[in-house]
Amino acid sequence: MKMREAAKFLKAHTVRVVLISLLLLVPCFWHKRIETGDLPSHTYNAWLARLIQQGTAPGLYLARQSNNVMTDLALYHLGNLVGLRAAERIVVPASVLIFFWGAFAFIAAAKPSSGNQRAPWFLVPAIAMITYGWTFHAGFMNYYLALGLSFFAAALVWRGRGSDWIVAAVLAGLVWIAHPIAFLCLIGMVSYIKLAEILKGWYRWGLFAAALLVVWGAHLYVLRFRSVYWHTSDFYLMNGADQISVFGERYINLAWVVLIFGSLCFLVGVIREWKTAPSRWAFRTPLELWAVLVFTAAMIPEVVWLPQYPMLVGLIISRLTSITAVLGLCVLASVRPRMWHLAGLAACAAVFFFFIYQDTGVLNRMEQQAEDLVHDLPYGRRVVETISSQPDWRIWFINHIVDRACIGHCYAYANYEPASGQFRVRVRPGSPIAAPTPDDTEALENGLYVVQPPDLPMTEIYQCDEQDLSKLCRRDLAAGEKNGRVGHQAPNF
Repeated sequence: MKMREAAKFLKAHTVRVVLISLLLLVPCFWHKRIETGDLPSHTYNAWLARLIQQGTAPGLYLARQSNNVMTDLALYHLGNLVGLRAAERIVVPASVLIFFWGAFAFIAAAKPSSGNQRAPWFLVPAIAMITYGWTFHAGFMNYYLALGLSFFAAALVWRGRGSDWIVAAVLAGLVWIAHPIAFLCLIGMVSYIKLAEILKGWYRWGLFAAALLVVWGAHLYVLRFRSVYWHTSDFYLMNGADQISVFGERYINLAWVVLIFGSLCFLVGVIREWKTAPSRWAFRTPLELWAVLVFTAAMIPEVVWLPQYPMLVGLIISRLTSITAVLGLCVLASVRPRMWHLAGLAACAAVFFFFIYQDTGVLNRMEQQAEDLVHDLPYGRRVVETISSQPDWRIWFINHIVDRACIGHCYAYANYEPASGQFRVRVRPGSPIAAPTPDDTEALENGLYVVQPPDLPMTEIYQCDEQDLSKLCRRDLAAGEKNGRVGHQAPNF
């Protein structure tokens, strides 16, 4: 998509774009708080960054790094101007719009038609579901924002010329600042797309084979390191529809419905249009890229320990399937849109967002309890949490609601970011504010940490009712006990 073409598009469809954008932002405002997994940790660490600048955060410091920082910097600087809660209400909706319209532009660029016929309006419900899919609710906001910018950049390279490529290069720089994994994905996608346009015949098949070999080479490289959680036997489930699987089993059922319905739409369209379509293989490039990413799900683990970081790099494949999902929609967009496509996808989206409203409402009520529990603690009290998600939920980071509840009141001692070495807030041994090592933060979160006398006073927020895991309580810890001794025990404890 060219910049000039995009400007004409916005001018011609301003009302439609504004209305869709407003509807898209409703989930960011329908509860008192935005419940997205790791987001509260980002916001809490933006508060710690402020304390570091003020000289009131002993043992913490700010590291200089060129990536994985965009959301954190935005929260920090906006938080200084309007407050951290208001900053969240700006940064997250902006990220949502960037992701959605970036994916929209990329899907449009994948279509062989031109003008308004290229705009994938009938896929808006499906794009909305992916926008609020697993990656969003995991709260990986740096990566999420980087993906949105990557889609814009890839669209410009795919259909743009001259100055469009300059804009794409600037966007690529922003992608790097936001997250390095998304930057590598952008380089890979753009390289494949442009080579696919040049190569013909068997050379084109050679490109596809070469891409698979690159993934195999990455597989051999990763084997050098410690890794866990491979999708070797179930890689086919990581096909993009898994992004709809968020909080529980009912989402899995919905994901299968969406996958089957979308496949039916595509197959019917291909059969009907095969003899009349101007380009029968218009879906080839996105389909090949989709297949490469599904193969990647079998070849690359979810979790790997790299030597440059003291903490694991996790959930790699679950992050990548956001791209897999958008590529799948590129394939679907290659067939002629029909009203029953839109009706079916809209029905699925209505069910999806109804489920999301219910489950994020539960998290919102839990966070209100956490705020009430820490509100009257002495300022600076160390607080740890042993809070796990429902057994069938795919979002595991709900414990970070305590991080955000502590802003202005207490220190979330299990805060993983400083010890990970992957974010700008870092910790030195002996800090009274954050655990010094990844092993400590993991033990604290899993309820396996043995409290030491220097840790006291320390308060634990935990799930105190086995029948209702949304009920939270607090207790003061004693030296020599494990912090997860009382309350609900997650299966891995």
